[in-house]
Amino acid sequence: MAPSPKKRAAPQGRVMGQKKKKEAPQISPEDTVIIQFVSADGVGTGSELSLPLNTDRAELQSLLKELLLSDIDQAPKNEELRDEIQDTDYSFVLNDSTQEVSSTLHAAWTALEAQPSAEQTLRVRYHPLARFRVRPVTRCTSSMTGHTDSVLCAAFSPDGSKLATGSGDCTVRLWDLFTETPAHTCKGHASWVLLVAWSGDGKRLLSAGMDKTAIVWDGAKGQKLGTLKGHTGPITCGTWQPFHLLVDGQLVPNIATGSKDMSIRVWSGANHTVLYVLTSHTAPVTCLRWTGEDYIISGSRDRVLKAWSTKDGRMLREFKGHAHWVNTVCCNTDYVTLKTGCFGEKDQPATAETTVAELKERALQRYNKMIQRTGGVGERILSGSDDFTMFLWSMDSKKPLCRLTGHQKLVNNVQFSPDGRMIASASFDKSVRLWDGVTGKFICALRGHVADVYMVSWSADSRMLVSGSKDSTVKVWDAAKRKLKEDLPGHADEVFAVDWSGDGARVVSAGRDKVVKIWKQ
Repeated sequence: MAPSPKKRAAPQGRVMGQKKKKEAPQISPEDTVIIQFVSADGVGTGSELSLPLNTDRAELQSLLKELLLSDIDQAPKNEELRDEIQDTDYSFVLNDSTQEVSSTLHAAWTALEAQPSAEQTLRVRYHPLARFRVRPVTRCTSSMTGHTDSVLCAAFSPDGSKLATGSGDCTVRLWDLFTETPAHTCKGHASWVLLVAWSGDGKRLLSAGMDKTAIVWDGAKGQKLGTLKGHTGPITCGTWQPFHLLVDGQLVPNIATGSKDMSIRVWSGANHTVLYVLTSHTAPVTCLRWTGEDYIISGSRDRVLKAWSTKDGRMLREFKGHAHWVNTVCCNTDYVTLKTGCFGEKDQPATAETTVAELKERALQRYNKMIQRTGGVGERILSGSDDFTMFLWSMDSKKPLCRLTGHQKLVNNVQFSPDGRMIASASFDKSVRLWDGVTGKFICALRGHVADVYMVSWSADSRMLVSGSKDSTVKVWDAAKRKLKEDLPGHADEVFAVDWSGDGARVVSAGRDKVVKIWKQ
């Protein structure tokens, strides 16, 4: 009988039965590759170029600027656009992946999960970056007391000069950010204040909550300007009309509020009367956005998002796909339409002499510039749900552009970065996740919190974000390096609210310990 054949010894470092991995072709930094620059929406810029793989980011940037400038004629009217291209830095991503070119093309190429053939054209997608840098906050400069119950919401004014907080003690407080002391206590609510929101010019503040009413306050003096009554259930969400959408003769933006009574009410910002009521949701309304394209987007526990006309209150579209409650909604233009309004990083604060027309023009220029920076993608809407998922939507279709999966528990808060390039999502699975703002592709999970993450807020330059958690900490994350930058303990209990000011100078955090903390560099 023939002896049984001997088993072949497995090569060192490989387990028997395991398939040998196909080795990627060895690419040298001196090798050349054909590249094609593409904008955020995938449109090619210039012709294909043959470059060595040791080309670095600075050289890519120089080549791109030459191509962009060559597309602009020399007319004097384009001088400002040419200057802007020269002054702007760009980031580069390979082949529609999330792999960013931080040093050389070769380093980014070898880091790709699926390395392309050297014969294939390499698509290099570019994005303009903010022209100023925000420094990470590292220390608490003030722990401001005064609220006698949990602080449930906090928001900086569009120009970053004022701060408003709302609390379970039924009050809204305005804080002086120069002295970091209380400025005004606004009394008028009969129950918890669930939201505070500033108008685009920073002159008015909206608050609303469990008492079924919304109140408009003077943002400087803290005086009550008007009460919005009509809802028959707690008001869960509210938003101002973006300032660039004001019509001729309109001096004050309008307001939309959503309630547990399943309705949305649109109010005149000037005389505080109801303009129309939107009533086709079949469960409590949980979130609202007034988009820069002049639609109202609402999300509800009926699992549906709806888009409404702001002209006559007609429902224009339903977005269906979620299997559980819709908790949160945001738009890729929110930063310029709702958060910073009429104020960019170089804009002077509004004075008594600044007219509404001037502020509207400022807001319109900022909105148009934001739309240009999307590379033709236009406005995008993102929804997050109790079903652990998110959907990316466009007003052009009732079908989602993509479904974002990966969270293991409900999604509580979603925010586009100010430049629209990235999405941050906060979940009860203790993680913050980053996603591509154009394609919806997963980028990374930021782990460090040891309990539910309630909220996130981006820095003005889109390079960092801050998160607040049930674990009582505030954390600052580096979006480019995809890691924790600063751990900021100090709160004695859950952190419900965080916000990063539009000028980048401050972060506010607040929560169950009734303390409002200001963090600076």
